[in-house]
Amino acid sequence: METSLDPTSLAPLLARPASPEEAPPWSPVHTVYGGAQRFSHDVVARVGRNALALLDTLAGSLDELRSLPFGLDEPLDDAALDRIHRGLRDKLTREPVEDYRVDFEDGFGPRSDADEDRAVVEAATAMARARLEGTLPKGIGLRVKALSGETAGRSARTLDGFLTTLARANGGAPIEGMVATLPKVTERSEVAALAELLGRLERALGWAEGSVGVELMVETPRSLLGADGAVALPGLVSAAGGRCRAVHLGAWDLTAAMGVGAAHQSLLHPYCDAARALMLLSLSGTGVRVVDGATNVMPVEPHRGSELTAEQRAENRTAVVGALSVMTRHWKHSTLMGVHQGWDLHPGQVMWRHALVIAHARAAFPATARRLKAFIGQAAQAVRAGAVFDDAATGQGMLGDVLRAVDSGAVSEAEAAEAVGVALGSLRTRSFAAIVGR
Repeated sequence: METSLDPTSLAPLLARPASPEEAPPWSPVHTVYGGAQRFSHDVVARVGRNALALLDTLAGSLDELRSLPFGLDEPLDDAALDRIHRGLRDKLTREPVEDYRVDFEDGFGPRSDADEDRAVVEAATAMARARLEGTLPKGIGLRVKALSGETAGRSARTLDGFLTTLARANGGAPIEGMVATLPKVTERSEVAALAELLGRLERALGWAEGSVGVELMVETPRSLLGADGAVALPGLVSAAGGRCRAVHLGAWDLTAAMGVGAAHQSLLHPYCDAARALMLLSLSGTGVRVVDGATNVMPVEPHRGSELTAEQRAENRTAVVGALSVMTRHWKHSTLMGVHQGWDLHPGQVMWRHALVIAHARAAFPATARRLKAFIGQAAQAVRAGAVFDDAATGQGMLGDVLRAVDSGAVSEAEAAEAVGVALGSLRTRSFAAIVGR
């Protein structure tokens, strides 16, 4: 074939090809929010104990577990239920919390400056202690108040005090993976101000640039669409200067801002679907995670005490199972849209989110593993024949499902490797193209 240009002259015009060895970043199944006034060095263990207590109350037997609202298309047999129960107990004992935010905004409430200053020091000191004891979750951070209006000064003071106290209590070092979550974002200038503030703090503390990441909350119409009608999210993420790790949906503030009455606010509202769609469409492929909001119906028992009547115990179960049913509908809707991370505000929600992830992953695993194994074989044959395999994206999707099943505890690593026919190390590349290439 004749060409008019030297191929090397085209190189500057071509985008850098994606490397098959590059894996998507780790993604937790949830972010647990807790008021800063309640944060302690053993918060993860405390959440785990309370989640296990609810599990024991609701599902002391396989029949009770079977009756819970998993929302599966097919009923589970005893073997699958037993695996789910054991996997769930292990997860709640070993790693009940994957990602945690110390909340100085809604979960903290309106307090005096003196109260917030005191809470800043106590929470940062507790976080440093948890870091030294090895009890921090994999993801950790804090949510400050909005960097706009009357809360801007308080927000900056809290962030400064928290990171400064944390550095001193942690031997001068930052905590790996630390993020600062900014709520009620409306303008790029707010995000830029947060990035600038973090840069100044990092230099003052002797930390490497970018030691603290940024997360943004979509809680206003202007965080989705600018005044000119253009999608605002890419500009907001860009204003973070490469620090943005995730964008979270604040469903209640957003729907309220759109004029939705309290009785109709829900994660299932069409405005929330529109927000998720814009978030996913504008941020897909950027490495910035899209995170769903929280179910606002808590799995709380109306009757407390050690000497409850049979009727009161039945009412407790009905109330809690009802709340779990709401969360199941929200979780299934979110995952159907491609959002696999959401908020948890209560240990019961932590328990149930892990239960849903494990149960659905376990139910889907056999068929998904068979399809992935066959898919890898077909793709490898195409590559060996010099042909193009057009459905690599489907293979990547199935690989993601298998790895979520492993990460959740629904299946063991050895079971996944055997079922797919690929060594565990190759699966852990999290890249379908890399597996086929090998």
